[in-house]
Amino acid sequence: MMKNVGWPDGYAKCILPEVDSTNAEAVRVAATLTGPTWIMAHRQTAGRGRRGRPWVDPTGNLAATLVLRPAEVPGQAALRSFVAALALDDALVMVTGRAESFALKWPNDVLLHGGKLAGILLESAGIGGKLSHLAIGFGVNLSEVPQVVAKGAVPPVSLRGETGTQIAPEDFLTYLAAAYAMREDQFARHGFAPIRTAWLARAARLGEVITARTGKAEITGRFETVDEDGNLVLSTGTGRQAIAAADVFFDEVEAGHAAGD
Repeated sequence: MMKNVGWPDGYAKCILPEVDSTNAEAVRVAATLTGPTWIMAHRQTAGRGRRGRPWVDPTGNLAATLVLRPAEVPGQAALRSFVAALALDDALVMVTGRAESFALKWPNDVLLHGGKLAGILLESAGIGGKLSHLAIGFGVNLSEVPQVVAKGAVPPVSLRGETGTQIAPEDFLTYLAAAYAMREDQFARHGFAPIRTAWLARAARLGEVITARTGKAEITGRFETVDEDGNLVLSTGTGRQAIAAADVFFDEVEAGHAAGD
């Protein structure tokens, strides 16, 4: 049974019938916003994921972006990718009651029964080491499974297909916004340490051998931890390696490019 939640205080909301990309809309309106704002679209015509990949967005799925104006330096603000992942996991557990079904994949995915359910995309802008805004985009397969899947990718899954849970995007946004507000408060009050601990408790393949591809190198090793800077730490035959950005593969099959990661 779904818990009742309300919209969090201090967060504005903008619901659009259609937009090219909620992250693109965030860029266009960021300068006019007076506080944290959620932008949701019932339809995206040019959704995108990490590294410019397309994000396929069937009707009934969630496409939303939270726009913030962080006071921290860019590296610290970027740790909100973990805040966002935890919040999304919290929201999914609230609507399904199935904590054991979900896992978090570094750096930005949520898995359901091992398939890709959701992706998170952070984009920012600023000058001189100070951010003008941070956009946190969420794409969640609530209802439909995208039909376009990259070769070799773990197939995407939908919340409805895997759990039978049916929830409209705007209703799910309320759960997500409430969960994010709680995790953001935790991050503001206590820093990254408790966020990191909670994320690791839900991490997919922790302690197992995985492969990270950075574009310049391919590194295989045991997934040891995520460090205090959010880096993926692998234990390899040549020692521990901290990786700031990469695509992660499980068992030589990519789990990060399904549905336009």
